[in-house]
Amino acid sequence: MPRNAKQIKNEAERSYPVRIRLSADQVFGNNLAKIYNWLDNNCGADSWTKASDDERGVGNEATSFYFRNATIAAGFVARWCAVAEVPLDESRFKLRLDAPKRRDELPSYGWGQSPGGAWSSTDE
Repeated sequence: MPRNAKQIKNEAERSYPVRIRLSADQVFGNNLAKIYNWLDNNCGADSWTKASDDERGVGNEATSFYFRNATIAAGFVARWCAVAEVPLDESRFKLRLDAPKRRDELPSYGWGQSPGGAWSSTDE
């Protein structure tokens, strides 16, 4: 079993082919426990891991989350990353500070649910 940060990172990179780097300039606080809970419930505890991503040797500049496949990683990005600020240079995503809206919080956009439960267009 890996004992230091470099060994943990190397093991994660060997076992989990997809990496998402999340900036550590924000304090994770209670969000880290929420992220772990979301990952376990939506991906399975054996489908992800994390490691600190200390590329400069001066502390944790990012935390890397590693996933077994791209589908799981895409779900993580959609939920936890501020996708309006997508890094194009293999940099880090920023932590999303809000939660996605639930369907009941959105306007109908021309579609509504009839009293019987079926969806129908309200443009008719």
